[in-house]
Amino acid sequence: MTTQETKETNGSSPLDVEIGALSGGSAGLARYAGQVVLVVNVASKCGLTPQYAGLERLHEQYAAKGFTVLGVPCNQFMGQEPGTSEEIAEFCSATYGVTFPMTEKVEVNGEGRHALYERLVGFADAEGHRGDVRWNFEKFLIGRDGEVVARFSPQVEPEAAELVAAVEGALG
Repeated sequence: MTTQETKETNGSSPLDVEIGALSGGSAGLARYAGQVVLVVNVASKCGLTPQYAGLERLHEQYAAKGFTVLGVPCNQFMGQEPGTSEEIAEFCSATYGVTFPMTEKVEVNGEGRHALYERLVGFADAEGHRGDVRWNFEKFLIGRDGEVVARFSPQVEPEAAELVAAVEGALG
């Protein structure tokens, strides 16, 4: 499966979409059904890249309760994720100790927008923004029912009170 190829089922949940894993093969989003997932488009050479540390702490803090962060590398914002899958994995592991799952690098906007983001971008954030992803580290929270329950701008830190409250609320 190439970066932009998708295989969809008849459902409408973002978790019904097929996407490749960073390490190859399928990322198997269906395995997260019944869990709470924070989908984040990530980049290694962005001013917001230090958010990886907070994302990892959030992942570790709530994983046992049925929560995961899902990193989705994207190179559409000023070429800030130019690396190969191997380079991205090495950077995330060595620099930030990332243990949460990562998908293949995809496009989140435009004609090549991956089906995962087709199902995410229609949800508005607290300021009413819906549509195109604005920058690296935009966050979408998917509830246990597979529906988007919150969207956060790239500037909202992973451990910000409003994001943590949304995660805790979705976890029940």
